[in-house]
Amino acid sequence: MIRLALRMLLGDRAKYLMLVGGLTFSALLMTQQTAVFQGLLSWTTSHMRNIRASIWVVESRVEQVNETKALRDTDVNRVRSVPGVDFAVPLFQGILKARAWDGSDKQVQMIGLHAGTLFGHPAVLLAGEWEDLRLANTVVLDELAALRLSAGRPQPLGIGDAFEINDREARVVGICRTERHFFGYPYVFTSYDQALQFAPRQRKMLSMILAEPTPGLTPEEVAVRIGKETGLHAYTTPQFEKATIGWIWNNTGIPASFMTTIILGFVVGVAIAGQTFYSFVLENLRHFGALKAMGAGNGLLAAMLFTQAFTVGFIGYGIGLGLTACFGYMVLPAGQPPFLLEPSSMIRTLAAILIICSLAALFGIRKVARLEPAIVFRG
Repeated sequence: MIRLALRMLLGDRAKYLMLVGGLTFSALLMTQQTAVFQGLLSWTTSHMRNIRASIWVVESRVEQVNETKALRDTDVNRVRSVPGVDFAVPLFQGILKARAWDGSDKQVQMIGLHAGTLFGHPAVLLAGEWEDLRLANTVVLDELAALRLSAGRPQPLGIGDAFEINDREARVVGICRTERHFFGYPYVFTSYDQALQFAPRQRKMLSMILAEPTPGLTPEEVAVRIGKETGLHAYTTPQFEKATIGWIWNNTGIPASFMTTIILGFVVGVAIAGQTFYSFVLENLRHFGALKAMGAGNGLLAAMLFTQAFTVGFIGYGIGLGLTACFGYMVLPAGQPPFLLEPSSMIRTLAAILIICSLAALFGIRKVARLEPAIVFRG
């Protein structure tokens, strides 16, 4: 009977293609938008993966990692004095103006690392040495910064080249690889003291404090101690990621925009699949009536309809997922838009497609269950 159900489905080529096309579009829309949304969320927390630390100490009003409220220089020693802190170093971060090769101004994310340890530098260095940041007026660029600051130049900036940051000369001593910043700024790394020279002078210049727990203690335990003894807010990396994503959900319209599109993809799938499958059932009522007349029960007919619905569902899901992967393959080299296709997203889309197919099948089952076998004998 399952083979008969598939032959009935494939026999109506127009309805079959319409069902597959509708479910493909639904799967593509839901998966692609989810992947772009997750990619965008990954950008919001990329700062923590570029600057790796166990504990982030910030001003008490800071709610997410892309927000900066200056601390006092003495706060570094206060954090260092907390029992359980192995070491703590200052970090400067700020948006500064850099001059590209063609004379245009570009905004860059300046990161000032502790000169003694260079703790928090990115993991991948493509060229140069991090230790060279201890020299005067030196910087390490990420790949995006090297590209943007080379506007009007035949080749990207490399080691030994110079440019200006806030009208001060900066000499490139390295190129590193980072994840894209949420606001799209390229990264420029230097020592903490040198960053203070590049940045416009203010009363308080310390942005954050990076800390590590003493061996044997967890970051969560030490973060609680820092908060109690200093009055500052200390986050572990998972806590800061959760707080940042929560801030995006609560304070921006980004999640609502993507969720609206994803829900629209589900609704479109229900509408197209439900209407088309119901039409398919109506056109095959005589065949179902004949099967009933030969003794087929409602359970067997329902199994046939579910088989037909899930067959087009899996095919549409597979094609939609393939098209989403092709989209990601095309946009990943350019980095725009953000794209992160996770297994959980694919599973959720599959579950949504199966729900759509189940609803479509139920529309048909309801009609077939009320069908009188005598319909096959009517003219």
